[in-house]
Amino acid sequence: MLSPYRLDGGINKRVRCIEVDEEVEGGRWEGLNPEVLAVIFVRLPAEERLRTVALVCRSWLETVAGPYCWTEIDIEQWCRRCNRLEIIDLAVRKLVRRSKGTFRRLAAYKLGDGAFSFLANWYPPSISVDLSNLRCPTLIVYLLPKNSEKQLNGKSLKVLQIPMSEVTDKMVQKHAESLANISVLDISYCLKITSKGLESFGKQCKSLTQLKRNMPPPEWEKPAPGSASSRVDDTEAMIIADTMTGLHQLELCFGRFGDRGLHALLTHCEKLSHLDIQGCWNLELEGDLEEKCKQLAVYRSPWLDYDEDAVLSDSSDESSSDSIS
Repeated sequence: MLSPYRLDGGINKRVRCIEVDEEVEGGRWEGLNPEVLAVIFVRLPAEERLRTVALVCRSWLETVAGPYCWTEIDIEQWCRRCNRLEIIDLAVRKLVRRSKGTFRRLAAYKLGDGAFSFLANWYPPSISVDLSNLRCPTLIVYLLPKNSEKQLNGKSLKVLQIPMSEVTDKMVQKHAESLANISVLDISYCLKITSKGLESFGKQCKSLTQLKRNMPPPEWEKPAPGSASSRVDDTEAMIIADTMTGLHQLELCFGRFGDRGLHALLTHCEKLSHLDIQGCWNLELEGDLEEKCKQLAVYRSPWLDYDEDAVLSDSSDESSSDSIS
């Protein structure tokens, strides 16, 4: 059955909403408040809301078409299946518009510069104010803050999860100020965001408590000392330590930093309780660094999975040899 809406925000014009005439004991579904319906609908995947929920009755269709269902926009799984940047950007734009600027969370994969700029700066159309009954209409000028319309943009956003996106440093530097209230940020595998973009996030987003900045592994085996993949680069670690001091949780898998960068993170991020540095092969954990890491509530060491895989491989080999003998 076709849905009246597509995930990219388009409408299948051939589909009509199903009218429900039967009386339902205890009341009619279409009589429920849209906000109550939205509390239920947001537990469903975004694609399910658009393809199935919107077909049930007119009130459900109107609820899905309104802002209540889109305070949290999570389309990451759909994006992975779609895997087309232009379609993903279009879908994000449509859903941000539908939220009317109330969206608090966005989770998408392979986001582009255009959609990033849009979510940071879009705000609902201006609301007209009737001044005819005011004794002093000019007073409204002093009651409204400067650039009040611009305050309705991406500053409502609290959680931004855009792994493996195509967003560039230039866009981050230009629009990070509009995302000042973000507390959770996932820019893992965003190869076009470098230390410059990371610094912009750190300087503008002072509410950050969680950061994921995992990167692709340079190679699957432990790099040889002195090889290109083992060269230490503390730049990003130092930026995080200097600009994101309120972090509670930090993931930096396959980072290029060394002991100096880790020491800065542990020193400046005093609230840090979760640290994942798997694959950070440049670390030597000299002095008391390892002891400080182990004092955290959750700590995943650079070699944790590597060592576990080796143990599992050895044990499986032993068991297979025993079974043969």
